[in-house]
Order: sequence, then structure tokens, then C-alpha cells
Amino acid sequence: MTPSSPPGVATTRGPVTTPVLSAGLLIAILLVAANLRVTLTGVGTLLPAIERDTGLTASAGGVLNTVPLLMFAVTSPFVGRVSHRVGTTRLLVVALVALAAGTVVRSLPSIACLFAGTVILAAAIAVGNVLLPTVIRTHVPGPRAHTVSALYVTVMGVVAAVSSGISVPLAEILPGTWRSALAWGVVVAVVALAVWLPRFREARQDGGGESEGSHARTPWRSWLAWQVAFFMGLQSLAFYTAIAWLPSILGKQGMSTASAGWMLFHYQVIALVAGMVLPLLTRGRHDQRFIAAAAAVIVAAGFTTLLLLPSLTVVACTLLGLGNGVCLVLALSFQSQRATGPSETTALAGMAQSVGYLVAAAGPLLLGVLHDTTGSWTAALLLLVGLSLVMAAAGYGAGRDRQVRTR
Repeated sequence: MTPSSPPGVATTRGPVTTPVLSAGLLIAILLVAANLRVTLTGVGTLLPAIERDTGLTASAGGVLNTVPLLMFAVTSPFVGRVSHRVGTTRLLVVALVALAAGTVVRSLPSIACLFAGTVILAAAIAVGNVLLPTVIRTHVPGPRAHTVSALYVTVMGVVAAVSSGISVPLAEILPGTWRSALAWGVVVAVVALAVWLPRFREARQDGGGESEGSHARTPWRSWLAWQVAFFMGLQSLAFYTAIAWLPSILGKQGMSTASAGWMLFHYQVIALVAGMVLPLLTRGRHDQRFIAAAAAVIVAAGFTTLLLLPSLTVVACTLLGLGNGVCLVLALSFQSQRATGPSETTALAGMAQSVGYLVAAAGPLLLGVLHDTTGSWTAALLLLVGLSLVMAAAGYGAGRDRQVRTR
């Protein structure tokens, strides 16, 4: 660390390695990414049927949607320690097995199973969320890291959108209705498991295994780590808030339910495209301060347009999609780029995702309370504008070409 570097920040990079990304490993990474949302996004569209058949109240249904985010926050800090003991590959395989089991348990005819299965599969997804940046850091050449991160975010988003779209039609044609529709994601988990099982047999203690010495500590004392975590958290809050409340906000402004649904689809498509284009803008750049800050300001502009110029809904949703798509890829990339090695990546990712998803879980709830208290979405949108500007500041800090010290 240079004398001018702030505490908790390293400016020198770790040992130079030249990993080679094989097609098989890329497919394996993308299959894990496909499982990170597929079992979650269909729940919202099936929730009315679930509440009707089980007698769950609307509040209980809201809890069902919040449980995964809380599990992400609770589970993420422990992934690094477990990964160090058993190895990244082995832990990913165990997580895929748990994900398949939790998906099946959730579809069983019992309210207790509905919630228990959700807890199990959410914990498994949290493992994948934390370890995927480590796998990329370990096996992907540096110049390609942004591209692979963008690819896995794209696959994650596409499969999630497909799950949202087909869940209701599946419930209508499959025996078991919504329970069978909730279970279909097990197919994606089994396919991923089939690809990763051979790697389990050949597994080395990679990415934080015991052979690499003591595992890295969670960098709670590093300001750079907190900036990465806050950027992840505020990006997640903006994304999940838009997913949860955008249709309601547009409905309050006079838009039909069907049109609001298409606006939400438009928002997600723009976010996917923005995430795919980002690597072209950041190729060869280690310093992403201005891109991160600008993307967050674009998010703020989207919420501002939604508040002040409701007739320009398409513009607002386009701005939100552009900003959030870029911020998501950057938030995930920072978790590997700002670490000095695979073990440190796991520690930083665990911290960033624990803080991030805790913030994300609070966001939709807080905005709902603001709406119920004030009777309008004005205060909620003003809060989102302010938080987006805070995200710009966090992104500017997290985007610096620095690395976090975790030992």
C-alpha cells in the first residue's frame, strides 16, 4: 500500500495469473446464473392464486416475497468461511442440490412447506450469488471479466423474465396448478447440477480453499468495501422497488394494468440491453468512477421524470432501465475487481451482498409505508431520487482503481 493510500485500500494488484476461460466453464457459470432468479420471479405472478387457495393474507404474501431477500442478507456473510473449508466448486454443487430440494419442498401441499422451501432455496441462491464473482475472479482472464459478468447478468435476467411470463400459463395447464408452476425451476437446477457434478469429482480447493492458507476476513473496516456494499445495496433497492411498485405508481397516474405491465417489461429489457453493452464502454478500464456515478444519476433522472413528467412514462422507464442495467453489472463486477484474490473476493462479495440485500428488503416496504401514510407516491419518488444520488456518490468511490485489504 502506498503512503498516500487511505486505510483499508491497496493500490498494488495481486500476483499476475493468466487463467484461460474454456467454453465448458463459461456454460457452467451461465447455468448457475440461470438459477439465481428463476425460482423467485414467478412467485409474484402466482401470488393471487396462492393467497386464494391457501388463505394467506396479503401481508403474509408480502412476507413470502421478502423472505428470499432476508435470507440473502443472513446467509451471505457465512459463505466465505464455508467455502474456505470445503472449496468453491464443492459448495456450489451442494447449493445446487439444496436449490433443487428447496424448489420441490416449496411446491408440496402445505403452507409450512411453502415457506420452508422458500427459505432453503433462498439460502442456496445466496451461495451462488456470493461465489459466482469468486469463480470469475479465479478462472476468467481480467480483460474478459466485464464481459462474463454482463453475460451472466443477461442470462439471469432473461431466464427470470421467462419464468415470470410462463408461470401463470403453466399453472393453467399442469396438474397441481400453481404448485407445479412453482416447481418447474427444478429443471434448470438439475441441468446445472449435471454440468457441475463432474467438476465436483475433480474439485481442487479453488477460490478460497484451505490450500490457499487462512481465509480472508470480511472487510468491515474498509471504507472502500463499504462503498462497494452501499452501491450494491442502493442498486438492489432501486431495482426491486421498481419491480415491486412501478405498476402501482403508473396505475395511480392513470395507466391501465396491462399497459403498466408492458412498461415493466420495457424497463427490464432496456436494463438487459444496457448490461450487455457496458463491456464495450469499459473494456480495458480499471477505473469506473464516472461510469458508475453517471449510471446512478440516470436512475435519479428516471425517478424524477416519473414524478414531474408522468406523461413521459416511456422516457422514465428507459432511463431507469439504462441506469439500473449498468449499475447491476458494475455492482457485481466490483466484488471481484476490488479484491486482491479469490478468497478476498468471496469475503467482499459476502459483505456487499449481505448489506445490499438487507437494504433491498427494506426498500419496497419503506416505500409502501410512505405511500400508505401520505396517500400518494410523491414522497416515495422523492426518496428514490435522493437515494439514487447517494448511490452515485457510492459508485464514484467504489469505481476507483483500488483494492480492498481483507487480512
